[in-house]
Amino acid sequence: MIMIKDLTVTFEGVPAVENISFEIKDGEILGVVGESGSGKSVTALTVMGLINEEARLSGGNVVFDGEELIKDGHTAQGYIFRGFQGNRMAMVFQEPLTSLNPTRRVGEQVEEMLLLHTHMNKAQMRERVKESFADVALPEPGKLYDKFPHELSGGMRQRVMIAMATILRPDLIIADEPTTALDVTVQNQIMELFAGIHGKYGASILFITHDLNLARRLCHRILVMREGKIVESGETEEIFSHPKEAYTRNLIEAVPSRMHREKHTVVGKAPILTVKDLSVCYRASGNSLFSGRDKVEIVHNASFEIHEAEVVGLVGESGCGKTTLSKALLGINRLTTGEIKHYSEFPQMIFQDPYSSLNPAKTIGWLLMEPVRALGKRVPERAKSADDMRAMAYDMLKKVELPEKVFDLYPGVLSGGMRQRVSIAQALITEPSFVVADEPVSALDVTIQAEVMKLMLRLKDEMRLSYLFISHDINVVYQMCDRIMVMKDGVIVEQGETEEIFAHPKDEYTKLLLA
Repeated sequence: MIMIKDLTVTFEGVPAVENISFEIKDGEILGVVGESGSGKSVTALTVMGLINEEARLSGGNVVFDGEELIKDGHTAQGYIFRGFQGNRMAMVFQEPLTSLNPTRRVGEQVEEMLLLHTHMNKAQMRERVKESFADVALPEPGKLYDKFPHELSGGMRQRVMIAMATILRPDLIIADEPTTALDVTVQNQIMELFAGIHGKYGASILFITHDLNLARRLCHRILVMREGKIVESGETEEIFSHPKEAYTRNLIEAVPSRMHREKHTVVGKAPILTVKDLSVCYRASGNSLFSGRDKVEIVHNASFEIHEAEVVGLVGESGCGKTTLSKALLGINRLTTGEIKHYSEFPQMIFQDPYSSLNPAKTIGWLLMEPVRALGKRVPERAKSADDMRAMAYDMLKKVELPEKVFDLYPGVLSGGMRQRVSIAQALITEPSFVVADEPVSALDVTIQAEVMKLMLRLKDEMRLSYLFISHDINVVYQMCDRIMVMKDGVIVEQGETEEIFAHPKDEYTKLLLA
């Protein structure tokens, strides 16, 4: 179906992809795995003709079904590429919220594919879009047509992207990390959807992921990329059972599993947080969270304790109330009933996406000192002067294993793993005893994920921390947590010791998550 030969792409003279060659057979699902920055997405975007203007094709050929789209490093004329984009090959992007236009209805955006490549009239196009929505198991396609992206859940937005990519029945679908930000049950549905599309239409799929378990489940063959090169390739089971390269073995070993757990320190008996009969609401309309009319209850009658030096996992689907609960615990949302009692000062939060939670206009040093400045009169004696605060910031960089030079850098020049370490440092610099970690490793590739999890556990022991660890990855929760709470539709349906929950789940929803 498609052949890539000796492809090289550079950014300011530095190779992002270097002399890579591979082919995708007709009807084949090929997985591409590797760490962030390994060249996976650059390869896909080059094949699609969507490469960044700053990138330079330094050599190579891309032949699609006999047509040379790239020859000796030169791209075919624009009109040739446009005939293939969307029509013969299509792409599903990683983050549908940023790749869908927020100002246009989703039906119109999917319809644009038909407008560009067919001669259908308005009524025919609308009908075809609704059929496409039904194909990807979206409910009430007629109503969905007129909704905006922000009105849909993450899983629904990703289905819209898949509908857009498949509406013209392309021969090749490129899926670039299509399940990264989705919870485990929705991720499962999207994987089944890709398998169903492949079975129904026989399309070839290039499936890019940092989740090796997903690649193993879906793909016929695997390419392993590192630093812009293909280090290993072969049949999926052969790669997983008998990896030849040390790098491939490291990737496989870094995948969180239920085979063994990290040894945790003994948990203290004293509570760090107690919650009793907590219900959390939002207003149904208007901007204020703090008045009582038109309340919509999101979390219902939650009761639990978190003890000193304990890691408690909170799992459940997107929209079940996990983040709403955590915001109430930290006082961000005060429209609550019930009791929240902290036995420590300055509880903090590590956010899911450091790229959006760190101010891009400020240096890392400024960002690390800001929580200390925000203490105002409560600032400790050891942080009274600017020099003291700088010393604290440098000390935190050392604790999270970042070099001192990071102090003067901006978030935009750091890798995803480095930014997440900065977020952890920012949360811990005021020396809290209790930290909410909201999906802190979900967007990281598998080796960086393993490093950040080890770092969090080490800091827990060194600083005697307690974590509420929110995640959709059940295997990450198994590795990290002493106890687990399972949430569905705003209700904690089950809680208990990690080993007990995994071995003997009582609630049907918990059994579904574990499966």
